[in-house]
Amino acid sequence: MLETDPKMRFFSRKIIKPQDLNAHGTLFGGTVLAWVDEEAAIYVTCQLGSGNIVTKFMSEIDFVSSAELGDIIEIGMETVKFGKSSITIKCEVRNKFTHDVIIRIDKIVFVHLDENNRPKAHGVTEPVND
Repeated sequence: MLETDPKMRFFSRKIIKPQDLNAHGTLFGGTVLAWVDEEAAIYVTCQLGSGNIVTKFMSEIDFVSSAELGDIIEIGMETVKFGKSSITIKCEVRNKFTHDVIIRIDKIVFVHLDENNRPKAHGVTEPVND
């Protein structure tokens, strides 16, 4: 079992249902990535106090272990850096009860946009909301 970063904050949980499984009967990677992208967007929106953001970049995804039908997972986020128009976070998905890490993503970058969908300074240097 890999240790969870103590600064990582876990905000949401999901129960693994039959429709979340792949052909091997374990959690489908595409499903968990969709959950991560949605949760990351919510987290960043709360950090910036503004929802006009887009996912710009996602680093290598480390699939550490899997989850099975009925498992409860939780998705954790941590702010790494505030840029001028961007915010960088990292993410970890783990089993709620065993704390076994399922995936880790070291870098997810979101960009704040103006009304014309161009990068715009967000003016934030620390989280607005937690």
